[in-house]
Amino acid sequence: MPNLFIIAGPCVIESAELCLTVARHMKGVCDRLGLRYIFKASFDKANRSAADSFRGPGLAGGLAILKQVKEQVGVPVLTDVHETAQVAEAAKVVDVLQVPAFLARQTDLLMACGKTGRTVNIKKGQFMSPQEMGNALAKVRSAGGKDIWLTERGTFFGYNRLVNDFTGLAVMKDLGVPVVFDVTHSTQQPAGMGTASGGNPQYAPLLARAAVAAGVDGLFLECHPDPKNAKSDAATMLDLPAAEKLLHQCAQIAELRKRW
Repeated sequence: MPNLFIIAGPCVIESAELCLTVARHMKGVCDRLGLRYIFKASFDKANRSAADSFRGPGLAGGLAILKQVKEQVGVPVLTDVHETAQVAEAAKVVDVLQVPAFLARQTDLLMACGKTGRTVNIKKGQFMSPQEMGNALAKVRSAGGKDIWLTERGTFFGYNRLVNDFTGLAVMKDLGVPVVFDVTHSTQQPAGMGTASGGNPQYAPLLARAAVAAGVDGLFLECHPDPKNAKSDAATMLDLPAAEKLLHQCAQIAELRKRW
């Protein structure tokens, strides 16, 4: 069985029906491939490019839907938190609290997540070096956090897209925690469409295969039955068949790397 876990779901919670559809499909795919599956979706996208962009149902409504997914599909769930006031409430429902990349230096938020005892996934800031993530890790640990993941989601060097530093994966692995590669956000063009981010999702399989070969512990990807009509990150999300094909390839590479 490949030693790889998968975090996958829509960018934002659009409806309970959408979340359940995606969770059931992706769980079936991961079960067939022997991959551990964690459903992800955001109850509030607080960092949208434009003020009038869809943000989600909010904390109470979003957590109610995530609870449905957890109970009806039987999978762990992940969501991101943007403010310390959201952390304790979210921790009552979700299995993994995610700190967004733009907030990876926010001491109070990191420590609030650590205090919950939940798994904490810290996205590496686009403005941070891999070794700097050791500071974020230390903040969560200082508050009692023990199960912590670090996620690479691309670094912005100023030429209209995100760039992936694969040696950075090894640097973060040396910090002694699981490292996750964010496949779809790594194809993003931040604010590339003026009021929304653009993307190059055609490169997602290439990046995912390279990350698994490089030794990551998990993959993060956003998927949707109809990406073009998704209410957030439509330019980078994968449709469900594409996500399934990608995971087939990555499972094979994960199995192969056991021999290296």
